[in-house]
Amino acid sequence: MTRTKFLALGAMAGLVAAAMTVASPARAADIEVKIDNFTFNPQQITVKAGDTVTWVNHDDIPHTVTSKTALFRSKALDSDDKFSFTFATPGTYPYFCALHPMMTGSIVVEAK
Repeated sequence: MTRTKFLALGAMAGLVAAAMTVASPARAADIEVKIDNFTFNPQQITVKAGDTVTWVNHDDIPHTVTSKTALFRSKALDSDDKFSFTFATPGTYPYFCALHPMMTGSIVVEAK
């Protein structure tokens, strides 16, 4: 293969890779909220529509993740159990632990 053909193939491969990078759609994010010491951490987060939030219980006792508007509700999460919810619509979503109502948090969802 001549040097010119080799350089031309390399340039084409670079253009194809650049086009694939530009054309790939934005992916939704996965965000984690830790449940520990009777708190949601972070207590408030901001995400984009389409993002998934996962709560992980690191406490030794069960907790729930319960929307104040009944949009979502987990089962009682034992230690290391997880609950995930994908937020589709912009807005503010307050939540609490149904077993320990003093535990509160909120998710702010922005448009993509």
